[in-house]
Amino acid sequence: MAYNDDAVLAKLSSMSETQDSIVSVAQWIMFYRRHADRTVQLWLQKLKDTQSHKRLLLIYLANEVAQQSKVRRKEEFLVSFSPAVAEAVAVAYRGAPHDIQQRIRRVVDVWKERGVFEGPIQQAVEARIADLDKARGTTTKAGLGGSIFGSGASLPAELTALVAPQQNVSKMLLTTKPALKSANTDYDSLMAAGSTVPSAPVYAARLSGLLKTLAQAEGAVEQCVQARRVLVNELQKLLDTNRNALIADENELEHVMQRKLKVEDKKTEVERAIMAGLPNDEPYLTGNGQDEQAAPELDRPEVEALTPPSNDEAEFEPSEPNPVPEWSPEFPPESTFPTHIAPTTQAPEPESSSYKSVATSSNGAKKRRLDDTNEFPDLGRDDGIDADVAEMLRRDSGST
Repeated sequence: MAYNDDAVLAKLSSMSETQDSIVSVAQWIMFYRRHADRTVQLWLQKLKDTQSHKRLLLIYLANEVAQQSKVRRKEEFLVSFSPAVAEAVAVAYRGAPHDIQQRIRRVVDVWKERGVFEGPIQQAVEARIADLDKARGTTTKAGLGGSIFGSGASLPAELTALVAPQQNVSKMLLTTKPALKSANTDYDSLMAAGSTVPSAPVYAARLSGLLKTLAQAEGAVEQCVQARRVLVNELQKLLDTNRNALIADENELEHVMQRKLKVEDKKTEVERAIMAGLPNDEPYLTGNGQDEQAAPELDRPEVEALTPPSNDEAEFEPSEPNPVPEWSPEFPPESTFPTHIAPTTQAPEPESSSYKSVATSSNGAKKRRLDDTNEFPDLGRDDGIDADVAEMLRRDSGST
């Protein structure tokens, strides 16, 4: 069967709910992949015109064609489906029974898991489903809740500013890619080397049409660039905020690590003190108090010097008492006279000694000599001596 609009519509209408029927139609469509744009347009129109139970088969058909194109690396149908798949999924999902909606969700999840479509296209599809669920007051399932275009309840506050710019970029891509593809195709057909040049009037008309196509593509790309700039600015703000937060977190981490090392050192020090026999009831002095104010040291005890005294000090030392002279034949010992002391109530206190000096002979012997002629030393004044005692002393002195 040759390719034309009627043939495509006939294939889409004859498709049944069996897997073989869907695979057979998908292979026929992929055989004419050079007509991918037209086929997708007819497929979207058929999906809008058919009933809800038939729309799920058309979603299955798009899934089969897209995945086979991804595996075979044939990008024609992927590029053609990209601007239309979000609208088609929304049409099939809106107003469908709950079981059909769950099957459509499953198809969208498979696209996300296998990366069939590009990220912005996948996000646009999920956003359309999320909007429909929000309008109906239902919650998003786990398969689609992970997207940043899901319900605002599960979205972090820091990412709220990114939702609108990203949605705007996704919408711009839906019109930008088809416009670029059409402009590039027309340009290659007219301006490529070796292309057939028609007559001047026809060539001028085609060039005018090419200018309009390029102008449309230029406008679409310019809008997409502006939307992406807004998105990049919001991303830059988020990046700067997280970068500053990262620096603060790193500083806190270093501070905590230093404190941890300090505590470990102190723990080791305390354990060593325990092993050294520190009593349990004695408080352990921390190093902070020792650093701030050191304990005063005790004065060292004074120790008597062991060195001999100098000559100057020796001159002022008192001389030893005169030794008792030894007996010799030349100097016999002097006779002693007993002293008779009368008992009195108070003993006299001699004021000074009567012995003046000791002479030394040439041979080293010593002899005692008295300054007075009397044998008895001068006892000073007789004040305080009893009269009888004084008379007795004078008689003894005269008899000698």
